Amino acid sequence: MNSGLQEKNIIKEGLEKLGFEKLQFPENILAKKSRILELLEKYIAEIELFNEAYGLVKVNSRNELIVKHILDSIAPLKILLDIPWHEPSDPWSAVRSASVRDNFQIADVGSGAGLPGIPLAICLPNVEFTLIERMGRRAGFLRNCIAVLGLSNVYVEETEFEKAAPNRFDMVVFRAFRPLTREILGCLLKLLKPGAANLPCTLAAWKGRPVNAKEEMLSVEKSFPGLQWEVIPVAVPFIEEERCLTRISAGH
Repeated sequence: MNSGLQEKNIIKEGLEKLGFEKLQFPENILAKKSRILELLEKYIAEIELFNEAYGLVKVNSRNELIVKHILDSIAPLKILLDIPWHEPSDPWSAVRSASVRDNFQIADVGSGAGLPGIPLAICLPNVEFTLIERMGRRAGFLRNCIAVLGLSNVYVEETEFEKAAPNRFDMVVFRAFRPLTREILGCLLKLLKPGAANLPCTLAAWKGRPVNAKEEMLSVEKSFPGLQWEVIPVAVPFIEEERCLTRISAGH
């Protein structure tokens, strides 16, 4: 993280750097910036309140929490918004269909402190998020956050992701998760709805250096015929280290 960062409203500045002022998505998909700022502030306060007791994130300051965890979680948002609904002939034809928009379901696997699920759910109020977390204390923290923030589009499932019921989600996201192995990737793919294979993305992984993410995918892709993937560099405000998003399609 940039060591010269000063104490200020870096959430607002971070959103500006991410281009939120220029995003041209319908308001019924992307929450208003003022609402996003309000809820992110409340969420940060909840993490700070419970972090020492629950060991939610490893940070030395509020700014580090905001930059390395909050802004990092929402930095790939434009990539995600372009994934499930994009059609070459009309990028917003599916968005205009209430049935597609309102039924779209995303699972955040190994959610921990709710990252990236809660920041994404704040930005996308009409998308349903299920936070899958195996640790009871952290699952309790997540339920409390949902209540405090008044998030009606977020649910908590206290279980190991390997034991979660299959065939339920349009997309699975995960951040700071275990390295992808053949076994883990197989379990993640089982969480997807059968129709999700028709989407350009079914899994989205927050990763560090692109070269490492590519090596990880090359080691597992042969076990899954039809699997398609790409590693996309992501610029996170105030972070100098390389970050990327690995997006994966289950294929047909």
